[in-house]
Amino acid sequence: LLLSKDLGKHLLEVEDLLQKHGLLEADISAQTERVRALNAAALKFSELEGYQPCDPQIICNRVNHVQTCLEELRELAGKRRKELEDSRQLWAFFQEMEEAEAWIREKEQILAAKTCGRDLSSVLTLTNKHKTMLGELGNRRALLHQTMKRGEQILTKKRFSPGGIQEKMREVRLRWKKLEEVTGLHQQRLQEALNFFQFSAETDDLVAWLQDTYRIVSSDDFGHDDYSTQALLRKHRAVVEEVEKHRAAVLALRKQLALLAPEHRQGVDVQIRVVEVEQLYGEVVEVAVLRQQWLQDALAVYRMFGEVHACEVWVDEKEQWLERMEVPEELDEVEVVQHRFESLDQEMNSVMGRILDVNQVVQQLVDGGHPSSEEVRACQDHLNGRWNRVVELVERKKSQLSSVLKIQNYLLEC
Repeated sequence: LLLSKDLGKHLLEVEDLLQKHGLLEADISAQTERVRALNAAALKFSELEGYQPCDPQIICNRVNHVQTCLEELRELAGKRRKELEDSRQLWAFFQEMEEAEAWIREKEQILAAKTCGRDLSSVLTLTNKHKTMLGELGNRRALLHQTMKRGEQILTKKRFSPGGIQEKMREVRLRWKKLEEVTGLHQQRLQEALNFFQFSAETDDLVAWLQDTYRIVSSDDFGHDDYSTQALLRKHRAVVEEVEKHRAAVLALRKQLALLAPEHRQGVDVQIRVVEVEQLYGEVVEVAVLRQQWLQDALAVYRMFGEVHACEVWVDEKEQWLERMEVPEELDEVEVVQHRFESLDQEMNSVMGRILDVNQVVQQLVDGGHPSSEEVRACQDHLNGRWNRVVELVERKKSQLSSVLKIQNYLLEC
């Protein structure tokens, strides 16, 4: 049994042989105690004095022979255990290599069947799964390294034919290298798909923001008075600032498109999408400029109306005063009225400046094609007409006052 050359043809068989060998070793161990006891009993016969049933030398020789045979048996048992353990190490190596190959084949099939997703959500899911597989790949790489190291150790013992071991190690190394290449390629494709779908999502978000902003800047609400128009103008300026901040994102679309993989950046749809974003942004900017001008014009109109109202209030007041005023005949009273007209001249100069400003604003609005040009022009004409009437009244009253002064002066001279 101990001289058997059967070292097993696979791991399970070697394990079975080792188990049987363990039983044999236990039997040898048990027989060792029995032989030791028998030898001790036999040697007593070689030490007898007087009558000796057997030649002591024969007994000693026989004891030595049995002990030698037992030692040889134990040496054979140790040698066979070493051979069986080496065989187990060899077949364990081959089994681990086969398991590694099976794992590699499984991952190759998974990678061959994997797509890169149809949208951002699916790509992110696949990316997370791929990261998990990279972790498994790292663990398996460490195990394979240990297995390869044991294979090298088996080769150094030169107990088995190196051909099969070296061939298996070379084959697994090649398959592992190919798996890592495929894994890296799939990771690159996932990253390219992720870049593309992120680009598409960001582009869609930008388009949605531009569409919302276009609706805001194309509003026909210009306020109903000075206060509301100023509030709308402040909001519009904030929107214009946001539009300007998004300019860099729109300009960067071309660069981002150029960084995409050829299969993604060369698509007609994505190129059209970029052009649409650029055109939409240009329209938003153009309409925003127009709305700001319209808001400023509306603000100018409301301020002009306010200025016109203030001037007309002054005109009403002076008209009433001039129409009620009687030119006095007494010199003292004439001087008082004359002093009032001097103050009126100063007020008229100030109001005249305000009316000139109104006329200038009106002209700018009319030249700019403001939609309320007719209303603004009518308001201007009405104000100018009332101003001219006040001027005429003032001149008439001054003329009357001047006549009274001449008469009073003449009487004084007389």
